[in-house]
Amino acid sequence: MNPMLTRSEAIDWTLATVADRIGDPAPLIYQRLFAERPDFEDLFVMDTDGGVRGSMLATSFDCLLGAAGNSDLPRLQLEAARMIHDGYGLRDDDIDLMFRVIRDVCRDTLGAAWTSEIDRHWQDLLTLLARLGRTPS
Repeated sequence: MNPMLTRSEAIDWTLATVADRIGDPAPLIYQRLFAERPDFEDLFVMDTDGGVRGSMLATSFDCLLGAAGNSDLPRLQLEAARMIHDGYGLRDDDIDLMFRVIRDVCRDTLGAAWTSEIDRHWQDLLTLLARLGRTPS
């Protein structure tokens, strides 16, 4: 891996390498999410085929990749997600947790390949995503 990656390249590399190593990361992501927030599992009780979880994770990946590449689309996606999830009693920080969980699963999967540069790019991205789509206080 090139030690001078852009944020977009670092996030792309991370997600692609995780997929190469473990295939679909969804089970690990939701296992970790529900371990951190057991109350979230009840929100998916009607998701018997995993379609809602799959759609939510796909949107999360779209936001990660889009924001990493400086697209405006993640802001709109997160505005909508924050409004919709408010109806389920979730706060902005609850939405941001999904991105942190994805990062943590990637970090754990990559082990020694998770460098300080990769970590810095992910932290910058999570900071950006936490600001996007929030209603001004």
